[in-house]
Amino acid sequence: MKDLKPYLEKYAKLAVQVGVNLKEKEGLVITTTTDGLELSRLIAKEAYLAGAKHVELVLNDDEMTLMRYKYGNDFVFEEYPEWKVTNTRDIYEDNYHHCFVISPNPELLKEADPERVKTSQKVASQAVAPVMKYRMTGITKWVIVAVPSVGWAKSIFKDEPDEVAVEKLWNYIIKATRLDHEDPVKSWEEHNANLKKYESFLNEADFEKVLLKGPGTDLEVYLAEDHNWIGGSNDSNEGVAYMANIPTEEVFTTPHAYKVNGTLRATKPLSVNGNLVEDFGFTFKDGKVIDFYAEKGYETLDNLMKNDDGAVRLGEIALVQDDSPISNTKILFNNTLFDENASVHFALGRAYGYAIKNGTSMSQEELDKKGANFSLIHVDFMVGGPELDITAYKKDGTEVALFRKGNWVI
Repeated sequence: MKDLKPYLEKYAKLAVQVGVNLKEKEGLVITTTTDGLELSRLIAKEAYLAGAKHVELVLNDDEMTLMRYKYGNDFVFEEYPEWKVTNTRDIYEDNYHHCFVISPNPELLKEADPERVKTSQKVASQAVAPVMKYRMTGITKWVIVAVPSVGWAKSIFKDEPDEVAVEKLWNYIIKATRLDHEDPVKSWEEHNANLKKYESFLNEADFEKVLLKGPGTDLEVYLAEDHNWIGGSNDSNEGVAYMANIPTEEVFTTPHAYKVNGTLRATKPLSVNGNLVEDFGFTFKDGKVIDFYAEKGYETLDNLMKNDDGAVRLGEIALVQDDSPISNTKILFNNTLFDENASVHFALGRAYGYAIKNGTSMSQEELDKKGANFSLIHVDFMVGGPELDITAYKKDGTEVALFRKGNWVI
């Protein structure tokens, strides 16, 4: 395998300087897995160089997760440790920000009892809701970056030996995150500026609705009142720009939770709770899923939408052209962080407060009146591709083509 250290050093700088954009005397929490330790150590170094007051490590391990499902009693899945919620809240309140170094295995829980997975996911979602608001409203800056695990790499390159599969995945991650550029931080600043051009156009246009048409898709989506398009970086409540996803190619906003009608077909598989959902789609009426199908993972998708009332409504619409660096790899990453940035996508569940103008200071009731959905979940799924057309409409009926054959035409 190639020497990864130069790329990991660039990755760490990118996570700290562009992702979290950590400032002097701020704290940093790094949540990672055993596969992400090497990168996490370099991120800690960069954080201290940036003036961090403290770096805290939270370590997860796939084998320990599996032990819980294999050997735990039923009551293990019926409650979530309150101290974990309290700890996270206290950390966020103490001006700490969050870096997630993920190395997922898309089918980690495929042999686990689906009822246990369902119960655990719902209980955890309910428990952490009070602290999710910090990241959903811009109080806490955060970023997600990814490194390969064997399970993840083998889900893509099934016929390759473990080491070869991991190296291949690393090569794709390096390209997608621009780590092959001499100065990735500068490259990301330039990329962010380009996404901001689309953001400005869409916000100035103030469209009332968009219409999506493609194979299996004929969907009318009204946008929430005072919706706010965001491309690339977000601004924290303190006005500091941060990049929540690396990589990102999207410009996203808030669909109206009660004004979505028609059919929508997913164009890529979805990994949910360690299970893959494939060949699936939905029918919406007045914003609610009234019917759905899935050739694989039907029960997983069904359980996801039973989390709460908001789980059957949309909380995000994101525009990503088909001719993008991640899409052009021509591989399916089996990971939402990457696949959502290869494709136009939606999210079932909660809307981001900052994707409504002045939304971060609004109560949930006020956000609901604007049309912003609330849920304990936020799960992205991909609907884009070379056959998708998107047309936007202003309040006076003016029609503007946004996408033709999967790509921007503005």
